[in-house]
Amino acid sequence: MSSRKSPRPLLISAGVALAAVTLGIVSWQATAPAEKGKGSGGAVAAAPPREDPAAAQLKALARREDGDALAVGRTDAPVVLIEYSDFKCGYCAKFARDTEPELVKKYVADGTLRIEWRNFPIFGAESEAAAKAAWAAGRQGRFQQFHAAAYAEGSKEKGFGEDRLLELAREAGVPDPERFKADMAGDEAAAALKKDQEEGYRIGVGSTPSFLVGGKPIAGAQPLRTFETAIAEAKTAARR
Repeated sequence: MSSRKSPRPLLISAGVALAAVTLGIVSWQATAPAEKGKGSGGAVAAAPPREDPAAAQLKALARREDGDALAVGRTDAPVVLIEYSDFKCGYCAKFARDTEPELVKKYVADGTLRIEWRNFPIFGAESEAAAKAAWAAGRQGRFQQFHAAAYAEGSKEKGFGEDRLLELAREAGVPDPERFKADMAGDEAAAALKKDQEEGYRIGVGSTPSFLVGGKPIAGAQPLRTFETAIAEAKTAARR
């Protein structure tokens, strides 16, 4: 099981230059420190920290669209977690099985967190086919179920050929297989995939899974505590 860097060149815009890939596969992080207020003799209160412009641009990537099939949680949740992932990525599967359900149970359920998935396939043709299949399942309201089936233990070892994708759709309860096949092969699926990929490349995503939590980059299937801390910090910042 390993994560992988994208083979395409990183297209990092000037506005998000502080988001970078470091230390190989697990250190995508913003580097700008928070400002500290200065006082005089204790008489002047510290000024509230200003949000870094690069961090603000990353936070603004949250789409918060009603009816987004690749999202779960309230559109007005104070914190949005954006996940860039590949269905053939072992670390993505680890996050999906071990960490994501806990985040949904603890933070999505109480309205604190919204999770938005971005398809970011980097393992070739089967990765792209699986991403389009997940999008097609979402057209029939079964993205989350397809996501769970595709990331189940041992699933990626079976590959993501057309027959396997149809099998996953059946496991996910997709009601109309013919529509699923048509949607998966259609121009809209390709356009949706391209949109997610271009967003990731633009901000410097180079490996999967990569995340933004309230605009803060996190790379890799980090422990649950890492995400809990980031969510708590983002929730506090949203109250300011």
